[in-house]
Amino acid sequence: MWLGSAWGRCEDGPPPLRLHGEGQLCLLGFCLYDARLWTARPGFSYEAPFALDIVYRRSIPRARMIDTALDEIRRLSDPPPPEVTLERWRAAMMPAFIDTRPGDAICGVYLPGRGVRFYVNGSASAEIDDPVFARAFFDIWLSPATRAGSLRERLLGGR
Repeated sequence: MWLGSAWGRCEDGPPPLRLHGEGQLCLLGFCLYDARLWTARPGFSYEAPFALDIVYRRSIPRARMIDTALDEIRRLSDPPPPEVTLERWRAAMMPAFIDTRPGDAICGVYLPGRGVRFYVNGSASAEIDDPVFARAFFDIWLSPATRAGSLRERLLGGR
């Protein structure tokens, strides 16, 4: 499915996804990225495929991105995953991400009951067949306890 020329490409086949919400993550006046949530049906649910497409405005090292993701997964999970699981997830994320520069796009496609497929600048980069990881990863943005509450609200269709 084509998500738009400016937003990268997530090719995952049917069902087609439609834009659900969009927003930016800005911290202390610096915008890090623009994000769009694409859903397969009206409303958001972890029961249906969706895609989170992020276009970076700033350079972010891959290692920092992964460390931040794992820190947030630890914070949001109750109980936190064991360290051996987090290290396995770290290794799985390494090929999924890059050291970003402004304009780079990373898209994650949530596959219910299966896991997540990642795309970098329109090319498949990794698939992680672990539904627990997939849910924990997307909760970074979509959990009610996310640190990015205003971005979550916009992604889920709020203003």
